[in-house]
Amino acid sequence: MSTEIPQSPTQPGMAERAIDAATDVSHTIGEVAGGLRAAVDRLTSAIDEARKPGKPLATVAAITREAPLASLFVAFLFGVAVARRR
Repeated sequence: MSTEIPQSPTQPGMAERAIDAATDVSHTIGEVAGGLRAAVDRLTSAIDEARKPGKPLATVAAITREAPLASLFVAFLFGVAVARRR
């Protein structure tokens, strides 16, 4: 009579599972970082385009330089209006 315990197929140990999980997280972080980098590049190009003369950001910058207090007041009123909607 044999007292050997039947062996089940080898299952990954805790260390292997932790390494696999860390690898998956690393790949996910890499993908997210790549997506963020692409989004930042698109946003940067859109802002650069809007800062060209005659475009909206150039106009806002010029108005702000000429009347900073009035611009601050308008921004405050806009913030109050947005806050009340929520």
